[in-house]
Amino acid sequence: MKISISKSILENILIHAGPFLEKKDTSQITSHVYLNATDNKLTLKATDYEIGFLVTTDKLTIIEDGSITANGKKFLDIVRILKDGDINLEVKNDTLLISQGHSNFKLPTFSYNEFPEFPSYENRSKISIDSHTLIDSLKKITPAIDTNNPKFELNGALIDIKKETINFASTDTRRLAVVTINNQNDNELSIIIPKKAIVEIQKLFFDNIELYYDETNLIIHSEQYTFFTKLINGKFPEYSRIIPKETTHNLLLPKATMIDSIKQITTISTDVKITFFNETISFESLSDDNIEAKTEITFTTNFSEPFSIAINSKYLLDFLNAINSSEFSIGLNEGNLPFIIKDQNFITVIMPIVI
Repeated sequence: MKISISKSILENILIHAGPFLEKKDTSQITSHVYLNATDNKLTLKATDYEIGFLVTTDKLTIIEDGSITANGKKFLDIVRILKDGDINLEVKNDTLLISQGHSNFKLPTFSYNEFPEFPSYENRSKISIDSHTLIDSLKKITPAIDTNNPKFELNGALIDIKKETINFASTDTRRLAVVTINNQNDNELSIIIPKKAIVEIQKLFFDNIELYYDETNLIIHSEQYTFFTKLINGKFPEYSRIIPKETTHNLLLPKATMIDSIKQITTISTDVKITFFNETISFESLSDDNIEAKTEITFTTNFSEPFSIAINSKYLLDFLNAINSSEFSIGLNEGNLPFIIKDQNFITVIMPIVI
């Protein structure tokens, strides 16, 4: 293989490949990127077996076809320190030579034939969904995905596909986030996508996409990238049962004012007590250190008696920072029962702190 490629293009590709590489054990071929130059195109692959990334570009000059692997991190480190302009890549004696002007580097390689196979999206079932809708939905539910939960299914998000809707759901057991979109679908299915994959999907895809799936993989294909992730094998909680069917007290609250008030309290404590009076809403820190923060806003609630809830402020701020509306609704029953916050097709159910 012998090619010449712009530094900016190669660096951008290697940056995107970084999260897909094996980091801890550089003796594994999955710590390497795979490059194949043929038919006037360069294809690069990276995978840690759980998630994978493939990108193709024709913005290069191919002098000689071929394939090679090289340590992805070291490769990027070298490319980053080179100057703007073209970089030459050449394979000699199973070594990758990287050169630009008077600068020359060598990287050892592994046998490219041993690089893991990527699942193909051909002959797989397809999900039709707009890329912007997918990314927007995933962004809203990502903060509620748990991390390192022994119940593996909670370390991912559910995509629950019905005939006329798709529900995106995630929970960390203290809150539940659900986005519902109208979407005509040929098949009904439920799949659980790992959090790491969801984060990378949001970085990669902005244009038209195609989604394919089978029992073990989700594959997303666009004009530039192909991405795959192993699915989590498990049963997601019955999220619809967690959502209160009715709420006694329902208010439409101002987003910006609520954010400002809560942030004032979080300088002292992440746990906040919110009390709804008839004409005001008060915010008070819950702290054991004899440090106190209080503020209030003027707002007509029509509560005849004070009504209090105590919450982890992060849960409310995650929701408020994810919505574009200037107002949101809150549905309450009793102070110690789960309550609902909602904006259009996005709801979060929060379990309050018992005080």
